[in-house]
Amino acid sequence: MPAERWRARAAAHAERALALTGDAAARRARGEKHPVEDFLFTYYSWSPGRLARWHPGVGVALADADERADWAHYVATGAGWRVDAAALVAQRRATVRLARDVLAATRGRAPQLACFGLHEWAMVHRTQPEQVRHAGLPLRLGHAGTDEVVESHRIRCSHYDAFRFFTPSAVPLNELRPTRVDQAAQEQPGCLHATMDLYRWAMKLSPAVPGELLLDCFELARDVRVLDMRASPYDVSSLGYPAVAIETAEGKAEYARAQRAFAERADPLRAALVEVCDALLQEDVEVRG
Repeated sequence: MPAERWRARAAAHAERALALTGDAAARRARGEKHPVEDFLFTYYSWSPGRLARWHPGVGVALADADERADWAHYVATGAGWRVDAAALVAQRRATVRLARDVLAATRGRAPQLACFGLHEWAMVHRTQPEQVRHAGLPLRLGHAGTDEVVESHRIRCSHYDAFRFFTPSAVPLNELRPTRVDQAAQEQPGCLHATMDLYRWAMKLSPAVPGELLLDCFELARDVRVLDMRASPYDVSSLGYPAVAIETAEGKAEYARAQRAFAERADPLRAALVEVCDALLQEDVEVRG
């Protein structure tokens, strides 16, 4: 890729990343917390600044890119600097294979739209006020009302990284027992956390993921996180978010519509990440003979 072209893409990427993360970076500098958006930088661990670094993806050599000589997982070729896919997959082979298995299997299933975000409710079931994860936010229905919603609904959470935060009293209420080992067999595209995790997979596959795809996954995760908290037991109205009252028929319908829209938006990103995995694994096959 000629220098003029890739530098323009890198600059556009940095500008877009700043627009997506600038507020979060400013809050971090001031020491301010945001219980909705901070999740994207604490649970998923990457700082806002790290998202600004653009990569071309696998198989693209960047002309006149000597400044990338000290970038991790880059190698010089006759045509320029490119992502060293062989070295990357040698280091992360198990992660790449797991990512492909989970992403491809999830794409092959129909979205299930009847969970209504009850995973967030199950995380505060029968807790004391000081044990609530977002202690700075009140519970919209109070502790007794929250417990009643959990106990009066069918809970069928398939996502291990949500289920592992269930309170001890909520664990036996879940019809499924998701595990890390069985993740590929249990993930489904209607799950909000499985959709947010497209960003996590993009992080784990970086720098093999094109920068534009990384930010697409981040932006989707940010939008899904808002729904996740609007439908949660927490009152987020002080942050400007109206509740999705999943304890009502109207709220359930609103949640399911949003779930379906997010699943449709996620599908091409999930497919693109599978392609990244395939490119890495093909490189591994060729190197190992």
